[in-house]
Amino acid sequence: MARSLLIIVSDDYMEVQKVRSWAQQNGVTVNAYNHSQWTNGLEDTGFRSGLHTEEVNLQAGSQSVGGKVLAFPNRFVDDKKVHTINEVEKDAIENAILEFRGNLTEAAKALGIGRATLYRKVKQYQIDPSVARRKANRAA
Repeated sequence: MARSLLIIVSDDYMEVQKVRSWAQQNGVTVNAYNHSQWTNGLEDTGFRSGLHTEEVNLQAGSQSVGGKVLAFPNRFVDDKKVHTINEVEKDAIENAILEFRGNLTEAAKALGIGRATLYRKVKQYQIDPSVARRKANRAA
């Protein structure tokens, strides 16, 4: 039987408790980390392996870190056509680059990929980041 696992990264203790309460009612295991635990933990191989074995001690903080979440492109919901993974990926990359005004480092972080991967994908899909920079300069 499959188990559901929810990993939450938040410094808001009350929100973590709400999630834990919901998860307990729905049979979902929750791993909660505050921002510094998550950031520092990702650099530690023991922590990363613990994510798979659930052996890491959990703790919640009390301050919000103000995370930024990029919205998924809406056009795929309205279309009747099935889109390829490459089309979805290209749109996600374009949206992230526009969102961060051509800053590829920040776009890569938001997408959860490395800078080198983003640069390779930008070249592969022939995306021009300078367009986003020009739009940002016109808006300023």
